[in-house]
Amino acid sequence: MGELETEESRSRTEVATFLRDLADQLDADAPVTLTLGDRRVELDPDEPITFKLEGESDWSSGDTEAKQSIEFELVWRTAATTAAEGELDIEPAGQ
Repeated sequence: MGELETEESRSRTEVATFLRDLADQLDADAPVTLTLGDRRVELDPDEPITFKLEGESDWSSGDTEAKQSIEFELVWRTAATTAAEGELDIEPAGQ
């Protein structure tokens, strides 16, 4: 198993730049490198890739604003006969 996740405030331009870079890596048909803070992981998506996309808005009575979000997720299967083969190899970002 293993997970590398982040949640941080960025400008619209910074998010667009990140998504373009991710798209370019996917187009290159090579491993995708995610660098989050001081850690990074390399993933090599196998086809077919399931693309999940969700738009959402949450508001409760008494709130003064609604929380809205766009979420996307890419899901694929990779060969693994042991838990160790299925784990992410998360490394320090400088390596």
